Amino acid sequence: MSSLPALSRRQFLRTSGLAIASAGLAGCTSSMNTDRFREQTMPVYRNPALESRWTGPPGGIFEGPVGEGPIGLPPQDAYYAEIYAAREDGGFLIPEVPFRQIDPRFYRQEVGDPFGEAPGTIVVDTADRYLYLVQPGGRAMRYGVGLGREGFAWSGRGLIQWKQKWPKWTPPNEMIARQPVLAKYSADNGGMPPGLDNPLGSRALYIFQNGQDTLYRVHGTPEWQSIGKAVSSGCVRMVNQDVIDLYDRVRNKAPILVI
Repeated sequence: MSSLPALSRRQFLRTSGLAIASAGLAGCTSSMNTDRFREQTMPVYRNPALESRWTGPPGGIFEGPVGEGPIGLPPQDAYYAEIYAAREDGGFLIPEVPFRQIDPRFYRQEVGDPFGEAPGTIVVDTADRYLYLVQPGGRAMRYGVGLGREGFAWSGRGLIQWKQKWPKWTPPNEMIARQPVLAKYSADNGGMPPGLDNPLGSRALYIFQNGQDTLYRVHGTPEWQSIGKAVSSGCVRMVNQDVIDLYDRVRNKAPILVI
């Protein structure tokens, strides 16, 4: 049996190793989505102007930003892509939320409870555009919200008297007087049917105080651009995916505090 010359054997082993290494690199490259890798490892930086609302006494020492804003790499990118994905609900196809175009501090997330209310309480922080659902153990689910004129019109304590999936919308007479085109949705005409264009979105939580309707609502909206902002009309707006999550967590007669 003939054997390979020593030099040829070394050349064979060297070239074989290169071939194996090349094959390994080729396999790694072919299984990696480089665009997604760059997207997932893109740094996210804090905007101190959005996180530094001082809530202490005048002249106090500011010890750091309020809240838990994102910083560094976004490890939960796939998680948010899933929870804000398009979904079918109640016979309607809710579009996905382009969450990367929203300030990350308004993403749905669990945070420390800053208010100390009883678990199950909803707290709407109108100044910072957050809604909290207090959880046991000093934690809270926090959602970003948008607020309209009606969203600033009421504050205090109340109850979620009832909840509605895919509610009708009935504009108040004052709104119809300003916008007569809405008369077709008046109470006498049965209101606006449920749907993706309905201003109350996929869910509505109706707030009562002392047995009376405050006309104040927490509701869904397809207008994700309004989250974190003061808009022209509406009460407390949440993207439809978030208001569905809130609806499923909140019990009837749950207490609510609006500050």
